[in-house]
Amino acid sequence: MERIDKVLSNMGFGSRREIKDKIKNKTVFVDGTMVKDPGLKVDPYEARMVIEGEEVFYRKFIYLMMNKPQGVISATTDKRDQTVVDLLPFDYKTFDPAPVGRLDKDTVGLLLLTNDGELNHKLLSPKYHVDKVYYAYLEKEATEEDVAAFENGLVLGDGYKCMAAGLKIDEEDKKEVHVTLHEGKFHQVKRMFHARDNEVTFLQRVSFGPLSLDETLEEGEFRELTSEELDALLSENL
Repeated sequence: MERIDKVLSNMGFGSRREIKDKIKNKTVFVDGTMVKDPGLKVDPYEARMVIEGEEVFYRKFIYLMMNKPQGVISATTDKRDQTVVDLLPFDYKTFDPAPVGRLDKDTVGLLLLTNDGELNHKLLSPKYHVDKVYYAYLEKEATEEDVAAFENGLVLGDGYKCMAAGLKIDEEDKKEVHVTLHEGKFHQVKRMFHARDNEVTFLQRVSFGPLSLDETLEEGEFRELTSEELDALLSENL
């Protein structure tokens, strides 16, 4: 059981003070009865809540797909740079979502945000090896030797040996590649190509586990996962 003012505030209907004002204005109802006390305890999953004529359907977790733009960091807060959470409207910020993993500041593409901490942890755990696919444009053409090196597990400049990774080279433009990773280390795609005496000039994540980037999303835009996407994500051998 939770306080009605807290439930409604957490769902983005206003601050606790604003919710109390709405209660004073007789615009909040629970199970058909007008609420007079902001401290009224309710079961948000069972109670029928209405605020200013709008019925409230409570949910604990949100799951968002964002097409992350360049110049924005994958964090909840930062004193210097704009974060992916800064791009969300207030109604979503109230859920305190966090990015699942990180994309570099200049990397674009699919980023999942959620306040489901357990799922966030599982998706990032090395135990589950959730596949991540990136599109990259390179300074120089990729080669079949690069493909073999990726499959065998590259050794980076700091001595770290990567897990086997997939590398698919575009037939028409060999500077265009898709990389499939089963892990997620800092600047990994860029460091892998650097180890092959090449450089990444553009990087975009196009899939994460069962999720593929919605091509209708412009950079900086987001949407909630569909029920099918969420079901696929939750059943991703977790």
